Amino acid sequence: MIGTTRDGRDGTIAFADADRVRSEIAQATHILSSVPPDGDADPVLATYGGDLRGTLAYLSSTGVYGDADGAWVDEGAPTGTGRRTARAQADAEWLARGARVFRLPGIYGPGRSPLDRVAAGTAHRVDLPGQVFSRCHVDDIASGVIAGLDAPPGAYNLADDLPCSQNIVMAYAAALLGLPPPRFVSLDSLSPMARGFYAENRRVANGKAKRVLRWQPAYPDYRFGLRALSAITSPAIASTPPAAASSDQR
Repeated sequence: MIGTTRDGRDGTIAFADADRVRSEIAQATHILSSVPPDGDADPVLATYGGDLRGTLAYLSSTGVYGDADGAWVDEGAPTGTGRRTARAQADAEWLARGARVFRLPGIYGPGRSPLDRVAAGTAHRVDLPGQVFSRCHVDDIASGVIAGLDAPPGAYNLADDLPCSQNIVMAYAAALLGLPPPRFVSLDSLSPMARGFYAENRRVANGKAKRVLRWQPAYPDYRFGLRALSAITSPAIASTPPAAASSDQR
């Protein structure tokens, strides 16, 4: 197995080393791209599109669905209407090539989770009633991709079973660490990028991945994932994990 990076570090190939990359492509049985669009173009398709062969896979985003006003979206939902237009175009181009396209929601895992932001004092909550997000533990994404590499071509949502308010997740993370819930801030105080994150509201369905890939997330909701991560985020683990605040959707 070989990978590319911008600079060829740690035994990888520099993405711009076209001769070496094309040589590896020619020998590969499976090709997985995790490269996001650069401007309006997909760098992999723009540079090596004519060389791609074998089993193709692409890490996309559930952002391709745009805003659903909190409704459920599955792989049959329209794409390309949201703010991720370049991602939606790349998603469509990979599908047209017969790829397995894995649409990913918010990703969390070791060193990158609400626990880390709460512990660092950088977490906050935004008072937007009815706002929900989907998320998935990085280990579940890895297992879903592996399960899907030899599956039928098409799109697959890899998300956990419980879309919910980010505020609930942040409060739960704080309780696990024995800290008070993060403060509320106004939407206007956020950066344009962060405001864009809150501009879309949807629940991502994972039924196709479970049915076709026989994928089952090891962390079916944020509570399972954060409890597992709390052991490596802080030595002070709550003795009794807090119950999910299912009735408060702030």
